[in-house]
Amino acid sequence: MNIRRGRNRSIRIALTASAAALSLGVLSACGGAESGGSADGKLAVTASFYPLEFLAEQIGGDHVDVTTLTGPGVEPHDLDITPRQTGRMSEADVLLYLRGLQPAVDKAVDQAGVQNTVDAADLTTLEAHGSSSGDGHDHGEEEGHDHAEEEGEGHDHADEESEGHDHAEEEGDGHDHGDSGLDPHVWLDPVKYAELADGVGEVLQKADPDHAADYRKNAEALTGKLKKLDQSYRDGLKNTDTRTFITTHAAFGYLAERYGLDQESIAGVDPESEPSPARMKELQKIAAEEKVTTVFFETLASDRTAKVLAGDTGLRTGVLDPLEGITDKSQGDDYLEVMEANLAALQKALGAK
Repeated sequence: MNIRRGRNRSIRIALTASAAALSLGVLSACGGAESGGSADGKLAVTASFYPLEFLAEQIGGDHVDVTTLTGPGVEPHDLDITPRQTGRMSEADVLLYLRGLQPAVDKAVDQAGVQNTVDAADLTTLEAHGSSSGDGHDHGEEEGHDHAEEEGEGHDHADEESEGHDHAEEEGDGHDHGDSGLDPHVWLDPVKYAELADGVGEVLQKADPDHAADYRKNAEALTGKLKKLDQSYRDGLKNTDTRTFITTHAAFGYLAERYGLDQESIAGVDPESEPSPARMKELQKIAAEEKVTTVFFETLASDRTAKVLAGDTGLRTGVLDPLEGITDKSQGDDYLEVMEANLAALQKALGAK
C-alpha cells in the first residue's frame, strides 16, 4: 500500500504513564550510592546505539563513563550481542536502549537484569509511519506544519502529557511497540529528541544526585540547541518546489511529519528488506508526479536499490543520514552537524527557496 498525503494520518500511540514512572522511580530508589560505578568513580552508562550515546555524553559530561553496544560502522538493526557483551551490560549503573529498534539488544537487556534500565520510548510517544512493505509516511495535507501546534512549541507537553512523561493510559501500553509496527526513529525529529534529552537528564539526576545540578544544566543546554535546530528546519523547509522525497528505508517519518513533508521509502522501516517490482514501478510514477529530483541513500546501508531507482528514473542520488551511527563517511562529527547536513541535502533536493 502506498501511503500518500491526505489519505491516511499517522497513528499516534501513547505510552503509559506507569511504565515511565516505573523506570524513573527505580532509579530514584537506587540512587548513586548503590550503583557500581566505573573504575574511575564515574557513573557507568551503557547506551545501545549512537543517538542515546550522544545524549549520555552531552548531558553526563565529565561525570559519566559512556560505552555503546553498537560500534562505528555497524548497522544497528543487524547488531548481534555476544554473551560477553551481555555480561558487561549487567555491570552498568544505567542502561539506555530503545525497544523495538534492535531485537538482539532487547533480548540482551532482558537477560542482563540491570536495575537502572530505561527504554527511551518511555520518554516520548511513538507513532506508526507506513508499513513494513515499503510504504512511505503520510502525514496528510491537513496536518502539514501544525504538528508543533498539536503538541506545543519546543518540547513542552506538560498540558497534554504531564511533564512529557505522562502518556494517556487509554491509548494502550507502549511496551509492545517492537511488535506493533511503531516507528522507533524518534531521534530524527529534533523536538522528540529533545524529549529524550529531558528524560535522560532526569535519569542521570536520580541515578547520581550528587551531580544533579550539572546534569540539569547540560540537559537544558542541549535542548536549547535542539530547539534552534528545529527552527532551522522550519525556516529552511518552509517554501519548496516539492514536498516529497524518496529514501532507501522509512527512517524519516517523524521528520517528515514535523515539517510537512512526504517520505516515500524503497524499503520499509527495516533497511535490509527488499522492495517488490510493483513498489519500484510505483515510485517511478510518484517521482514523475511529485517532481522528485533525488533518491536518498544512507551511510550504513546498501545503496544498490537507490541507484537502481535513480538510474531508471534519471534522478540524482544523495545522502540522507538516519544517524544510527557516526563513521568517517558521516557528513559531520556529531548529531547536530549531521542533522544540519541533512537539512542542506533536503533543501537542495526539494528546491527550497
